[in-house]
Amino acid sequence: MSDGRRVLLGRISGLYGVRGWVRVFSYTEPREGILRYRPWLLSSGDGDWEPWVVAEGRRHGPTVIARLEGVEDRDAAGALLGRDIAIPAEALPEKAPGEYYWAELIGLEVINEAGVRLGRVARLLETGAHDVLVLEAPDRERLVPFVEGDVVRAVDLNVGRIVVDWEPDY
Repeated sequence: MSDGRRVLLGRISGLYGVRGWVRVFSYTEPREGILRYRPWLLSSGDGDWEPWVVAEGRRHGPTVIARLEGVEDRDAAGALLGRDIAIPAEALPEKAPGEYYWAELIGLEVINEAGVRLGRVARLLETGAHDVLVLEAPDRERLVPFVEGDVVRAVDLNVGRIVVDWEPDY
């Protein structure tokens, strides 16, 4: 990992069976897409990230289940509960021009065309019609549709800013 950046892909959310399998809450779409990335980096609780190899995994209903190498029983799997799962940012596939990973947008400053600061991107929501930027600002939380060309005028990852056609009172 060249610059230390990681992309959060999910979390170990539960145990499955007695042979070391864990339930994974995946942020990827489709959910089982998390299994394509290897190795996983698991949070250790003290700010460090440890690499783990996925031995096997599959979708299981609304979640994903996986077994990590060296984890052979329920007790060993239990020690992994609650850990975040990430990968090095450079492990993500190349994207086409004008495409963005949600993780790249988190933390960007959002201003309108008049230069008024609306907040920072805290997270994104998928609504079906279009994605929505959830902005945290000192005065309140704002929801801004991520509709390129209509609402979103420019995204500059290098500067860390999104320019939108949006009024602060919306």
